[in-house]
This record gives sequence, structure tokens and C-alpha cells, in this order.
Amino acid sequence: MKQLYLYSALAIISVQSAIAGYLDEFEAEKVSNHAYVIHGPLELPNENNEGFMNNPAFIVTDSGVVVIDPGSSVHTGNMLLREIRKVTDMPVIAVFDTHIHGDHWLGNDAIQRAYPDADIYAHHKTISMIDNGEGQNWLNLMHDMTKGATDGTSIVNARDALKGGEVLTIGGHQFQIFHHGQAHTVTDIMILYRQDNVLFTGDNVTNKRIIRMVDANFKGNIETIESAKKLKPAVVVPGHGKSGGAELLDSYQAYLSTLYNNVSKYFEEDMSDFEMKPLIHDELSDYHGWSGYEDELGKHISGAYLEIEAAAF
Repeated sequence: MKQLYLYSALAIISVQSAIAGYLDEFEAEKVSNHAYVIHGPLELPNENNEGFMNNPAFIVTDSGVVVIDPGSSVHTGNMLLREIRKVTDMPVIAVFDTHIHGDHWLGNDAIQRAYPDADIYAHHKTISMIDNGEGQNWLNLMHDMTKGATDGTSIVNARDALKGGEVLTIGGHQFQIFHHGQAHTVTDIMILYRQDNVLFTGDNVTNKRIIRMVDANFKGNIETIESAKKLKPAVVVPGHGKSGGAELLDSYQAYLSTLYNNVSKYFEEDMSDFEMKPLIHDELSDYHGWSGYEDELGKHISGAYLEIEAAAF
């Protein structure tokens, strides 16, 4: 029995060491004069990556650090804090959570433990949904997908509600908030960091990753990106994938538009979603190599089909 306990303990230590080593490999990249991003992997959450898959970011203002989407667990949040401390000793004074999906905000836990006075902002629907059970649902989902690697994380909800349209001055720097209704979810905010003209899109835009759209409105997402293009950002930080310029807006919008417009066309021809899938696949050749494409294409076609069908009645 003692030998069994020893083997179990060694196995736990081995997994924890592998996880720690994995998160140790990531470093923040400077994307503008004041903004930094840790670009996460494009794979789905699993036990090896500890659920880490988003792009935690931070901005160094005159009097403190502003964090955007601290990640999927207290461990990812601690990784972010490690990278912040390499750049500045100033405290974290504010956090923005871009939407309801927990792979972006569960890292709030680490920020609050280290800086309990930091303000945490999110769309008011994000806050209410977390309070009404979605927070626990996401905590459970991340536990299950990572086989317990996110354990130790507690739900820390935002306290400062946003509705869109606000311009907040934090640490002497300005952050403009946008919300255009249902896009990737009903809770999305995009944040324009005015000093450096950096746009944080949340999951309204991704790069080299096709993501789940179960809470989305395809038409709304396309229109939201069109609004983002009018801002003419110098740097775009997507929810997943490497940061870049405004071309990221064009690329992801083209994916959504090509899919939605073709579903609409074939819907008018009375084709089923199953029948139209190979035809739409051919139209999306630029995206065949994107992570998640094979898993999500059929679901996206079905989702767009239901959206178009509902609009027709």
C-alpha cells in the first residue's frame, strides 16, 4: 500500500512538473509602446496545456498595469503575473474580461489574490451570467477538459459593469469600450487602447484558429468586425492566435462572410446543411490549415443555417 501511495505521489509530482514547465515556456511579446501579449497555443484545453489557449495581455500605464483576459485558470493568471513582473514593479490596477467564456477570465483569481484592490471590468451580461451559473459551468468544463489540471482555481467575477460606449481613463491612459450586440456571444466587448491604437477584439476575431460559435450570431459577428475596421487600429490582438495589423480583421471576417453567404445561397436552393458542406469547404481553401477547422466547419454551417432559417420566418 505504501508503494502504491509512493507511485501515486510521484505521478502527481510528474504531472505538476510537466505543467509548470509548459507554462514556463511562454513569454510576453511587446506589440506596441506600452502593450504586451502572451500568445497562447492554438490547441483545445487539455491536461498538458492546463487549459491555456487564449492571449493574456497587459498594458503598462503611468500608475499601474491594466490586464486584458488573464486566462483559463489561476495558474495561467500566475504565468501572466510572472511576465508582468519582468517588465514593471507597478501593481495591477485594472482587468478587462472580454466575454463570458472562461478560458479568458478564470485567471481573474490570480490577479485578485495578488492585487485585491484591482478593478475588474466586464459587460454587465458577463457578470450576471457568471453569477447565475455560467461561472461554475466553465470551472467544471475546464476541470474536465484538463483532467483536473486547472484545479485550485476559484471563480472571481468582475465587479465593474460595462455596456459599451464608455471611455475609461486608467493610469492616465484611455480605453474605449465597444459592444455591438450579439457577435461571438451576447457579452462581447472590444477594447481600443487609444495611446497606442491597439484593438483587443476578444473572440470576435481570431487568427489561424477556428473557434466554437455555439453562442454566436454570424451576421452580428460580421457586422462587429466591420465596425472594428472603421477604427483603423495599428495593432489587432485577437482572442486566439498571433497579433498583427488590420489584415487580421479582414481575414477572419472573410471566413465568416464566405461561410454565411454561401449557406444563405444554398439555403435558397433548398439544400440541406449536410449537402452544402463540401461546396462551402471548397470555398474556404484559405482556412483549411487553421486549427479547429475540421472540427468546427460542420457546426458553423449548421449554426448559420439555423440563423438564416429563423430570419426567413
